[in-house]
Amino acid sequence: MTVLKVGICGGGVGGLCAAIALTDMGHDVTIYEQASEFGRVGADINLTPNAVHALDRLGVGERLRETAARPTHRISRQWDTGEETSRLPMSTAAEERYGSPQLTIHRADLLNALTDRLPASRILFGCKVSGVEQDDTKATIRFADGSHADFDVVIGADGIHSVVRTALFGKDDPKFTGLVSYRAVFPRSKGADVPDLDAFTKWWGPTSDYQIVTFPLTRGEEIFVFATTPQTDWTEEGWTLPGDINELRAVYKDFHPQARALLDACETVTRSALHVRTPMEHWSKGRITILGDAAHPMVPFMAQGACMAIEDAVVLARSLDGKSSAEVPGALETYETARKPRTAHVQESSLANEWLKDRGNADWVYGYHAWEVGLDDLAA
Repeated sequence: MTVLKVGICGGGVGGLCAAIALTDMGHDVTIYEQASEFGRVGADINLTPNAVHALDRLGVGERLRETAARPTHRISRQWDTGEETSRLPMSTAAEERYGSPQLTIHRADLLNALTDRLPASRILFGCKVSGVEQDDTKATIRFADGSHADFDVVIGADGIHSVVRTALFGKDDPKFTGLVSYRAVFPRSKGADVPDLDAFTKWWGPTSDYQIVTFPLTRGEEIFVFATTPQTDWTEEGWTLPGDINELRAVYKDFHPQARALLDACETVTRSALHVRTPMEHWSKGRITILGDAAHPMVPFMAQGACMAIEDAVVLARSLDGKSSAEVPGALETYETARKPRTAHVQESSLANEWLKDRGNADWVYGYHAWEVGLDDLAA
């Protein structure tokens, strides 16, 4: 069996999933994460059936189900009247249709489940990547402390401000969408007057700039709330900056009382800007490639950012399975050829922010199985 030496820059969801899949295939994998440890940062991750199907095959599905919630439906409601414009059964119905349910979970619980599937020695914290380079026989990761390490293949799973992406294709800052997102979590008991707390519900505003999304967390014991407001510019750094809940309530003062009740139940909120890039022409050069937000950052309106990274990780690992070091460039070409059309479609659909507003088809998103999609004859 061919064993590839693989270096992964970034220990987020996509990087961890790639490491698990590649390790299970027998490869020698090391993750380099710049943080000193994984903290409980970020409130939620919405894992739709396409992602859960992939995670089940990675061996973490049972663990995730211990703390996750299973939304009963995906509901769209009008901002002013409260009228339902679509109601898609999820939970058992989604499991029967797509092979796995939707799970909504704290980000930290997902990261813990993934890290526990890897030997501790495979994740090196406090390793800041400064750049990557390569020649015909190897790819090299260079670190901020002046050290370096050589690999058969390097994967950039280092997010929207990817060092690996910049090294491969030059600096290209993501575009601010003009929207700021707000996130909060409250105990279920504080939302007693709101119906369908066990569902994923999206309140569609008078324009696409305004929306409130809510779904359960922690076996339904907590409720997550997401909302957006337009803003002309954004200069602050950070993903979880403090927000003003009263300002947010004022923006949504004309929404339906049940929508306003969601914001009334929130005591504090965090805020962050939403950025996006147009789909890239290439993700790979030689022995180096990127995945997840490094390759295709997208707004969260279809809840597919983390899901696409998970799918990327599985398809990338499958593309490298059984390949020799000399075959790595062709395998990376197969990976991006398989993934680019789908991620571009999701990027563009997310930005348009119309998906499932008035019913519509969820199968093309939820019914994708990363472990089964064909890879033969994709490389040029």
